[in-house]
Amino acid sequence: MSSVIVNNKKAYHDFFIEEKYEAGIVLEGWEVKAIRSGKGQLIDSYVKIRNGEVWLLGFNVNPMLSASTHVSPDSTRIKKLLMHKREIDRLIGKVEQKGFSLIALNLHYSKGKVKADIALAKGKKLHDKRATEREQEGKKEAAQALKAHKRL
Repeated sequence: MSSVIVNNKKAYHDFFIEEKYEAGIVLEGWEVKAIRSGKGQLIDSYVKIRNGEVWLLGFNVNPMLSASTHVSPDSTRIKKLLMHKREIDRLIGKVEQKGFSLIALNLHYSKGKVKADIALAKGKKLHDKRATEREQEGKKEAAQALKAHKRL
């Protein structure tokens, strides 16, 4: 069972999620401590593939004040993601297609390790975002009506 540490709430608003992948993430010790205390921020983060390796950019980890003194933390350091070669090759093929992007959805614990969920996604147009909002509002109203009906 995995528990979510940080969510990218804008991801589902701005993109249609096509496929999800789980990747390990290379972190320094101070980053792990800061992430455990909730100091990570995934908003506006994205994933790039360079030289057959997958990198997470735009993920900020604010250093804790109690971190060790001999470390000079860099909060915007580019983090390497760990994936199987065949998954990376598949992602390269998909990203080269028109309109696909790689985005980070969340960070979570899996068997005691910090993992990242990344997604192959297509950007939404403004009218798509509005339609999604209307759909969510409709679901919310239906749930409220059902809840009110059950109380009677």
